[in-house]
Amino acid sequence: MGTPEYDAACAAFNVAAVPAPELAVAAASLADIRAAVRYAAEHGLPVSVHATGHGAARPVDGGLLINTAALDTVRIDPDRRTATVGAGARWREVIAAAAPYGLAPLNGSSSDVGVVGYCLGGGMGPMARTFGFAADHVQSLTMVDADGDLRFVDADREPDLFWAMRGGKHPLGVVTEMTVGLVPVADVYGGAIFFPGDDAPTVMHAFREWAPTLPASTTTSISLLRLPDIDPVPPPLRGRLSVHLRYVHVGDDDTGARLLAPMRAAATPIADLVCRMPYTLIDSVHQDPTDPMPAWDSGCLLSELTPDTVDAMLQIAGPGADVPLVLAEFRLLGGALGEEPSIPNAVSGRGAPFLACAIGPYPPPLRQAVDAVGGALMHSLQPWSIGAQANFPDRVVAPGDPHRIWPRDVVDRLRSIAADVDPDRRFAAAW
Repeated sequence: MGTPEYDAACAAFNVAAVPAPELAVAAASLADIRAAVRYAAEHGLPVSVHATGHGAARPVDGGLLINTAALDTVRIDPDRRTATVGAGARWREVIAAAAPYGLAPLNGSSSDVGVVGYCLGGGMGPMARTFGFAADHVQSLTMVDADGDLRFVDADREPDLFWAMRGGKHPLGVVTEMTVGLVPVADVYGGAIFFPGDDAPTVMHAFREWAPTLPASTTTSISLLRLPDIDPVPPPLRGRLSVHLRYVHVGDDDTGARLLAPMRAAATPIADLVCRMPYTLIDSVHQDPTDPMPAWDSGCLLSELTPDTVDAMLQIAGPGADVPLVLAEFRLLGGALGEEPSIPNAVSGRGAPFLACAIGPYPPPLRQAVDAVGGALMHSLQPWSIGAQANFPDRVVAPGDPHRIWPRDVVDRLRSIAADVDPDRRFAAAW
């Protein structure tokens, strides 16, 4: 503890949730992981797993941390349309490796995120309405269980564990390798449109009317965006409120442009960046930050998006409000996200029509203000809330309650599987 090696093993993208374990292992091989888990079992230590630290919500204290970032191999099988990735692989490596074959993965809004952690929670990315949750496309995985033994998990060999690990969010071991399906997409018609903050009411209500009319070939979301007044931010967006429309159409340009036309006409944009783009540029749609930062976030699923729902968000985070939130957003769900996969899994949120979430900067001087404003925003959306999604958890209304994410029967099944696979709660799943 306190050494450069320890600090490197614990480093997280969300620097407000940097773990502080008793021991940290920077695993360089499968053997390292097995030895670390067996050491933890012999000494009665809880185990946490860490690759990029994007999904961390709170720091992990004590126990033994296994950092898997070095296990970042990626193998593409173009005939089977699969990618087999190591525990530390990030989506950007998969995107780059798959592109020469005209294939793409179902990554998230940022390709800097780790593949394994993203898929464990479900995964709703830029093509989610067209192809569904990333977890639906996981074909198999290899993991080290709580005893340090290696397990090969798929629908035939370990159906219950395979069900739980795809969408249950909390691993019951250390996933060392995962095989995910790829889709035949080389490019998309998509990008970002930015509107002035003063037009937020008009644009947000236009989105409310337009989004539900879209076919499953199109995935979209919209956010109230407040970027800092710093040089890397383009001057028109710097230090002020803007509205960020994200749009991805898997299909031809003419259809994509026709479907997008109502939003292009809603107000005069600051910048319209939607065009035909290679999938390797997919990060330009959401333009998520690439540098580590302290962050707070919370989300909830919505039963509908009504005029009052939009007004509730605008009242707290819209024009005229001086709030410490980077974004407050609505995502259109539905399409393939509402369809059951051929092999059932524990993914939460399936069938919900919309998702809302908020993100705020979280250095110590801002934490009280962010807690207050973020909490007020999420409470204002509760009349339409129908729970939360595992990768967009509720930090406000009922934090830590698994029943906000999964139905009671799913939680009971997850707990039953955990009792069999990890009876000593070595990995301490939250459910």
